[in-house]
Amino acid sequence: MFLILRLIRESYLFAFQAIIVNKVRTILSLLGISIGIFCIISVFTIFDSMERSIRKSIDSLGSNVLYIEKWPWAMGGDYPWWKYLQRPESTLEDMKEIQKRSSLSDAIAFMVSASKTVKFRDNYAENIGVLGVSQDFDKVWAFELASGRYFTTLESNSGRNVAIIGSEVATKLFENADPVGQKVKIFGRNIEVIGVTKKEGEDFFGNSNDNLVMIPVNYFKTLVDIRDVGTTIIVKARPLVSNDQLKDELTGIMRSIRKLKPSAEDNFAINETDIISKGFEALFGVIAVVGWIIGGFSLLVGGFGIANIMFVSVKERTSIIGIQKALGAKNYFILFQFLFESVFLSLIGGIVGLLIVIILVLIVSNTTSFHLVITTGNVFLGVGVSALIGLIAGIVPAFSASRLDPVEAMRTSV
Repeated sequence: MFLILRLIRESYLFAFQAIIVNKVRTILSLLGISIGIFCIISVFTIFDSMERSIRKSIDSLGSNVLYIEKWPWAMGGDYPWWKYLQRPESTLEDMKEIQKRSSLSDAIAFMVSASKTVKFRDNYAENIGVLGVSQDFDKVWAFELASGRYFTTLESNSGRNVAIIGSEVATKLFENADPVGQKVKIFGRNIEVIGVTKKEGEDFFGNSNDNLVMIPVNYFKTLVDIRDVGTTIIVKARPLVSNDQLKDELTGIMRSIRKLKPSAEDNFAINETDIISKGFEALFGVIAVVGWIIGGFSLLVGGFGIANIMFVSVKERTSIIGIQKALGAKNYFILFQFLFESVFLSLIGGIVGLLIVIILVLIVSNTTSFHLVITTGNVFLGVGVSALIGLIAGIVPAFSASRLDPVEAMRTSV
């Protein structure tokens, strides 16, 4: 233990002396390590922050929720849109049949949407998503009410002209006034506001409940022909029921409702958030590879820089090595002394790169809406990679130093 502590102490002193005596040379040599660690950790920090934001946005859709629609979400180069174009839209009758036949679902809701301008006196909000929803929509869609209440069963079934508006819509139309009990104009009709959703902000995809208005679907269909717009049936699984089990059941029910022959293809799509997650995982993989490639070249240059410093250090301290050996220092002591020194120098460069990343993370997080987080794992990754580069770069110089003949080494003068 004493020997190890002595090695570490002497290596630290030699590394520190190398920086003090040869500032420019050392800084330029360590710059490659700093840039390499900066590239790798910054890419992974952005990657992790994006992934966290995307997964949060996807999870808000519901991990145990399936969406029965005309169009599948999985899109690629061979996406046969012309075939899907001929499919019928999901209907309220489809939803009612599923409610009767499904034993694995916990809640089922119908949703249809249109983009409209919402007015209140002289104020108006443009391009607002107006959703026509069935009674159980609050059980399958994540949102909270800041004030007011949700639709009653009577209001949903009878198609009353009532609405729940998003917080952003409420701010644009009513400013600081209470919207509940007021009447807004949508589709040229007066609709009473009975609730306001809590402010959430936009998710990674730019979606937000803040700019939505929800009205009962039975009222919505008196204003818009829902056969001409995209519709969705949202089905939430019971506890302990997997998405695959629910999907199999819904596929059988929908094929029965549509009266499809056994050999006929499905004329509907059952989508789940896992499809989106898998699509982004491929993107994340590419980003990670690019980060390693960019950082790898910088680390390669930095590694050569560390090796150069160590070769120069061996040359400058040849006589000192000879004296150490004459006093009884073993080869492994000289070897580890230079290896520790190489690792220390590399760690200094890596820490500088990490500090730059941390500063940029703080600047970006405090000046933009995109929240960056540097994880503990990424910090350890940066430190570990730095130490590894230092170890690899110092092996050859350290080995050559350990093999020096003490007599010849003491005769050498720099």
